[in-house]
Amino acid sequence: MIIEMRTYKIRSGKRTEFLEVLKSKAFPEHQKIGMKIVGPFLSIEDDDTFFWMRAFSDLKSREKMRDEFYEGKLWKEELEQKLMPILEKYDVVVVEAKEGLGDWR
Repeated sequence: MIIEMRTYKIRSGKRTEFLEVLKSKAFPEHQKIGMKIVGPFLSIEDDDTFFWMRAFSDLKSREKMRDEFYEGKLWKEELEQKLMPILEKYDVVVVEAKEGLGDWR
């Protein structure tokens, strides 16, 4: 499984607004395309930061689904103009979950 670990820093005081749009518009579209979403996780140390993850079965499906979302009508005609001005910076780390390596017993 391929996982994107995403960290978002939002303009001061705009985290709630950003999350509302993400949860009501972007996440449902991600799920419709086939992406699995985990989060969001709110930082308790910084009111303008949160984390979330997108999961894919493999790198090929990640590329296909990512392209489908960012080339889609919702992103191009609405979300890009609404979310990008609020987003101060973001970081994405792509990791691979291997069976048996993540056991914390």
